[in-house]
Amino acid sequence: MSKKTQNKIERKSDPRVPSLIVSLKEQARQEDAPIWRDIARRLEKPRKNYAEVNLSKLNRNATEGEIVLVPGKVLGAGTLKRSVAVAALGFSASAKEKIAENGGRCVTIEEIMNEKPAGSGIRILI
Repeated sequence: MSKKTQNKIERKSDPRVPSLIVSLKEQARQEDAPIWRDIARRLEKPRKNYAEVNLSKLNRNATEGEIVLVPGKVLGAGTLKRSVAVAALGFSASAKEKIAENGGRCVTIEEIMNEKPAGSGIRILI
């Protein structure tokens, strides 16, 4: 890892993010899965540039039973009419509640990385 990249990672205030970035890059190399490298690069950016996705956007862009990955936070504005699995760095309380009541599930990026190491069948939503 370059010195510039290492400095970016060390400056993160959330202690979970640096280890997540490192594990995403390792997974990308081991499985030859570019999706994990893309997510790691998005998380290396400043926190104000992280994705903030509302449920209404999830509803418009996701299909029934799909796995959606948000490199940021899922917010509870809008309605969700589909049962989807959502992986994200964080969830608002109302978003978790609305996803669960539609039969979906909320998981962390680490969990989805362990479930789908190759990254196939995952849609990134920003």
